[in-house]
Amino acid sequence: MAKGKGGGGSYRSAISGRFVTATHGKRSPSTTVRETRGGGSTGGTYRSASSGRFVTTKHGKANPNTTIKDS
Repeated sequence: MAKGKGGGGSYRSAISGRFVTATHGKRSPSTTVRETRGGGSTGGTYRSASSGRFVTTKHGKANPNTTIKDS
């Protein structure tokens, strides 16, 4: 049986901005964000890594290790 990727997404570190393994992403939910393929542009807004909700630019810049800037 062939191995396939389930869920159609990948994980990105909020600290480094690099993609990480699914195992690491699931183990570190407060500092990683799950991204889906073809999600579209959000115009450079910030999101919380722990909740996935959009946050203000001020909050995003003040907390670079727990927020990620969407493009």
